[in-house]
Amino acid sequence: MKTYLNSSPVFCMACNQYERAAEILDVPHDLRERAKFPKRSIAVSLPIKMDDGSTRIFEGYRVQHHLTMGPTKGGLRFHPDVNVGEVAALAMWMSWKCALVGLPYGGAKGGIKIDPSKHSQGEIERVSRRFMQEMIPFVGPNTDVMAPDVGSNPQIMAWMMDTYSNHIGHSVPAIVTGKPVEIGGSRGRLEATGRGVAYLVKRYLENSGIKMHQAKIVIQGYGNVGSQAALGLSGYGAKIIAISDASGGYYDPRGIDVHDALRYGHAHRTLEGWNGAEKISNEDLLELECTVLIPAALERVITSKNAANLKCRFLAEAANGPTSNGADRIIEERGDIEIIPDILCNSGGVIVSYFEWVQDIQSFSWEHDEILRKLFGILDKARYNVECQKEKLGIPRRLAALTLGISKVMDAKKLRGLFP
Repeated sequence: MKTYLNSSPVFCMACNQYERAAEILDVPHDLRERAKFPKRSIAVSLPIKMDDGSTRIFEGYRVQHHLTMGPTKGGLRFHPDVNVGEVAALAMWMSWKCALVGLPYGGAKGGIKIDPSKHSQGEIERVSRRFMQEMIPFVGPNTDVMAPDVGSNPQIMAWMMDTYSNHIGHSVPAIVTGKPVEIGGSRGRLEATGRGVAYLVKRYLENSGIKMHQAKIVIQGYGNVGSQAALGLSGYGAKIIAISDASGGYYDPRGIDVHDALRYGHAHRTLEGWNGAEKISNEDLLELECTVLIPAALERVITSKNAANLKCRFLAEAANGPTSNGADRIIEERGDIEIIPDILCNSGGVIVSYFEWVQDIQSFSWEHDEILRKLFGILDKARYNVECQKEKLGIPRRLAALTLGISKVMDAKKLRGLFP
């Protein structure tokens, strides 16, 4: 497994970040290796009957990084380029993220190699149910809890919950989070990641003396996270000057009507054909002059090729791993861009997933406003801890966040010891 994972550029990127943090923490080599590679990596074949009567086999993966601090937790993405190395990297980042914000979880991630835009609702349902069926021996409310990610949504979580519950013989809402409120989902979960991004951006801008009405925001990726971040920031008074999705970028220096873009995207499943702004390329969008650049799509979009051309004051990582190791070095050398690292910036989703899990286990619920208050309180505490670590050790903010998360996992592993 080590050899296979080490051939993945995304997994190597996550390992390089981890190694830098582990050096600062002076983690012993044997413990360092235990915390790097995943506890469990599962690959499954999913034979599915298609609408035309043919049978097609899809690939699925689930990686559980560590189970030292509780059940593993992480999303399930539907994307044609999913591979086990990417999933393992995402699971590792989730481990540090959960530890950073104080959740009783290890990290996990899953993926199915499929383009959901090219399949009917019925085909997507059959893929979802079959994947959960294959995962039943390895998941559970106290073992591994899935959630939506890129390409998946609350309806998919509902099908997966139903599949697991039918196998167990009674309703088990805590098996997944991010499901509809009607079957045990949490209020505020759908917008949690994006609203958390918006809140942290607001707090960092305020601390830098930048007024919200002066802020110009560029968002790469207008899916659930990007659109909710846009809604939150525009609600705070910021101007969203550019957005993008797979169809390309859309730019208007006077400000974009984010509600109109969201309605169009929901109606057409893409922004292709939307005439609310000037069409530009995704590459050009990343290099626009702005106050805050928010990559909110996939990993490794900020690279050594474009990092020197960024014209933002803040880089708020709403996606997981959007900045490559090479780009990180360039940005550190530049010294004029503040990074809000992914394991802090996009942690709102797993925080509210934790609230949902607790509500399901205890059979009670909180109101929407209370959920957001609890979310923002945890984000403020995590942000404060990261800033203290950054100043204490004199290291970049990403390393400050990583060292905090990794040190908590290491302490837990030391206390539990190594089972013979």
